[in-house]
Amino acid sequence: MEQLTGAGVFYGAAITEAFSCKDEDIFVVGGANSAGQAAIYLAQFARKVTMLVRADSLIKSMSQYLIDRIDTIDNIDVMTYTQIVEAHGTDNLEAITLANTQTNEQQRVDAKALFIFIGAAPRTGWLEDVIIRDERGFILAGQDLLRDGKLPRNWHLNRQPYLLETSVPGVFVAGDVRHGSVKRVASGVGEGSIAVQFVHNYLAQVVK
Repeated sequence: MEQLTGAGVFYGAAITEAFSCKDEDIFVVGGANSAGQAAIYLAQFARKVTMLVRADSLIKSMSQYLIDRIDTIDNIDVMTYTQIVEAHGTDNLEAITLANTQTNEQQRVDAKALFIFIGAAPRTGWLEDVIIRDERGFILAGQDLLRDGKLPRNWHLNRQPYLLETSVPGVFVAGDVRHGSVKRVASGVGEGSIAVQFVHNYLAQVVK
């Protein structure tokens, strides 16, 4: 599927992608809020939006207000117990193979666009053994570094970490790779601004 990224397979729903699928039958993978918001937005452009959900319903993973909104939009369908097995196409996405997670029955359907909203995988492996991360690879910062009320072993400053400060004093994290982040652009920008202020505070203490 990687070779079709940007050529029918998307990991976001910007206006450019939305216009490109006008009057097409498209698919959205995921059953959480991001997928629901994308489906509602894309339904304004596409002829039909089909949500592919592995669970038996949206109730466990999506806010009720989004579920209620989806129920009112005629050109959004929700397929439960469904996952993608394969994407087909050379230069552009042409079709996808779907599998029922209960019966393992498969079907191939034409698809011009596939929007994937199944969570983020932080690319933080290069920080291994340098900065403390959680079990999924997201970077811990601030109070999240405390374990049983104790700071990391290599923390040598006579103060607790600042809000966005990692296990390495003076190194800060902002945006999607931070443990517990909201995963929104506006939030990432805001955290970046806050981190800059903490950098100034840190430098004021160490550079005298």
